[in-house]
Amino acid sequence: MHHAIGVCEETGYGAQAGERAAALAVHFQRGRDYARAVRYLQQAAENALQGALLLGTGGRRVGSGSLHIVEAEACWQQALELARCQQAKAWELRAALSLARLWQVQGKREAARTLLGEIYGWFSEGFDTTDLAEARALLHELD
Repeated sequence: MHHAIGVCEETGYGAQAGERAAALAVHFQRGRDYARAVRYLQQAAENALQGALLLGTGGRRVGSGSLHIVEAEACWQQALELARCQQAKAWELRAALSLARLWQVQGKREAARTLLGEIYGWFSEGFDTTDLAEARALLHELD
């Protein structure tokens, strides 16, 4: 049922589906369409982070923006856990990459390096793909 609701909302909202990313992630997770759930969790995190950036540049209180950053971090954590449960290494890498970038900015370099390094080390091929190249570059920055 949740999967059907997610598909209906995704179709109905069309190009604006990303604005409903958090709700769509819930529907697809409950409907066991984990690839879509992780994709929408990523989008929800990006939306939350974009909100934080807009608040920060809009001259509002930093505290308000930090709520969006916490929300983004929570979405990426959830995406990471969901990808792990599904043994979806590519999605796990994407979520970890996003989370590691956030942690790098927050000064949590060791946590970012550990998280990303563990997942990056799992791969034995495909190092020319965008995600693995970005992960490798970020790991070098974190060293």
